[in-house]
This record gives sequence, structure tokens and C-alpha cells, in this order.
Amino acid sequence: MKPRACGPASRSWSNVGVCRLVLGLLLLALPSLAPAAVEISFYSREWRNTFPHAFIVLRGADDRTGERIDASYGFTATRVSPAILLGSVRGEVMPSKPDYIAGSDEHFRFSLSDEELDSVLAAVARWQALPQPSYNLNRQNCVFFVADIAAALKMRAETPKPLMKKPRSFLELLTKENREWLAARGANFTRAVAAAR
Repeated sequence: MKPRACGPASRSWSNVGVCRLVLGLLLLALPSLAPAAVEISFYSREWRNTFPHAFIVLRGADDRTGERIDASYGFTATRVSPAILLGSVRGEVMPSKPDYIAGSDEHFRFSLSDEELDSVLAAVARWQALPQPSYNLNRQNCVFFVADIAAALKMRAETPKPLMKKPRSFLELLTKENREWLAARGANFTRAVAAAR
């Protein structure tokens, strides 16, 4: 016996009911079928009297848990004073306020896999757990932090000494050295677009 198709030609109540049930279940499943991606953005801000000067932003949803993510991470001295010019001081991983992010330069962004998201969060946790004093303007600052995040994502993230106090220049180099890799990931090169306007 041939099963009846779901649709207008199917007239029996049992077939119509089964069709509606199957359709309803498919519609309920749709949100979980669409992967919710987390995007990472790399930002810089030229030297001002606020920190951090290089940082990342994570936005989206973890497709394993459905948890919404809207977070930023940068590494800075806990207290900005002339002491940072003399050696190591207390440091911290801190978020940036929305207006600070809006006034900064986004260089590029792309979607992360689950494993990459885990790698980024693990790198952030490592920096949060550094023994104090952890911030050093010459060896362990916000630019080194962003370079470490990039390296955790398997990007080329060299740390040339002349650029490690120049967030924008460092991120421009990071973009240049990884342009092909980023393009293959479908990255948005937002700093290049803004500079072209």
C-alpha cells in the first residue's frame, strides 16, 4: 500500500494530522538547525588617557548552549600612573564600555568555530590569572594581549618590538600578514573600509 503524500491531495484526517505534526516539529527545530555564531572583532585606539588601547570584542551566541555573548577584553594597568614607565605594575583584563568601543577603530571581524571560541576564552583566562605585577609597558601590555589572542586562533602574530606600543600599527600589520587567511574565513575588513571613505 502506497503512503499518501502530505499536501492538498491528502484528504484523510489521519494523514492531515500527521502532516501537521511533522511540519510543526520541523518549524520548532529550525532555530536549533541554524548555527548561532560568535564573531570576534579586533580593535585599536590610538594613545589617549584611557586604556586599553588594543582589545577584542565577542558578539553572538554559543551554538552549544544558546548563551548570548556580548563581551570585550583588553589588558591594562589597574592604575594608570607614571609607574608604568618604570617597570611592572598590577595589571588586569578588563571590558571596554560601549562608548569606548564606538570611539575605537575596528580592524576586522570574523566568525569563530566552537573550538576557536574556547581557545580565545582560554587565552583570556590565562591573562586573568597572571601573577602580579603583570602589566609591563615594554613586555606585557594590551598589544601583546591581542597578539596572544590572534596566536591562539592560529594567526601569524609576530610581536616586532617597534610596534608593541603602537596598537593601530600592530593591528594593521596583523591584518596584512593574515589577509589571505582572514579572507578565506569571510572576514570583514572594517578598518580598510573606514579608511577608504
